[in-house]
Amino acid sequence: MSDQDDASQPGPQGSSTYTRLLDEIREGQLLPGDRLRETELAERLNVSRTPVREAIRQLEADGLVAHVPRQGATVRSLDYAEVMELYEMRAVLEGTAARLAARAASDVELDELGALNDQLAEAGTGPEATRINRIFHATLLDAAKNRFLARSMLSLQKALLILGPSQLLDGQRADEAVSEHRDIMAALQARDGAAAEAQMRAHIEAAQRMRIRALRERDRGHDDT
Repeated sequence: MSDQDDASQPGPQGSSTYTRLLDEIREGQLLPGDRLRETELAERLNVSRTPVREAIRQLEADGLVAHVPRQGATVRSLDYAEVMELYEMRAVLEGTAARLAARAASDVELDELGALNDQLAEAGTGPEATRINRIFHATLLDAAKNRFLARSMLSLQKALLILGPSQLLDGQRADEAVSEHRDIMAALQARDGAAAEAQMRAHIEAAQRMRIRALRERDRGHDDT
């Protein structure tokens, strides 16, 4: 498809291309540091360069893509300070969601959270565990019933995509996450907002500690090369 077709491309195609690239970042097909070449992406996704260009601009607005000198559009890598800031905000927002959900969640929503965590325990590690974990946190956010909080989390969740592979690929962390979810669930079922927030913060902080260790190991690896 040539650039002569660009002017006739409908907006939805740019949106669809953006969604596809976002999914590739989420699934680890596009990794931090990878270059986004318009021509190559257009050929691979079977679209013209215009929707690819639009998608890259949107990813840049999301903070997922940056322009690197002599390289062009590149999937961003987060430095140590940014990772710390990201997890700090995640603890605040998800902790608040847990506190609100303790008050606002229906019994049906709590049952669904329990069922999802049981599925997570059975899934072990890998892509399916990552998918179920994402649904668990999204369901809890929905149960908080606060649209402004949901919008704030959406922006944060996009930034989380460029942290790299899910920590649930590690068997020990996967088991710990299931246990931590159960602690959160116990507080939710008791309708104890303060406890739910504290347990969610502890859950996020445990993930943060593991992420910091992974960053240090990555940096040591770079120093050795």
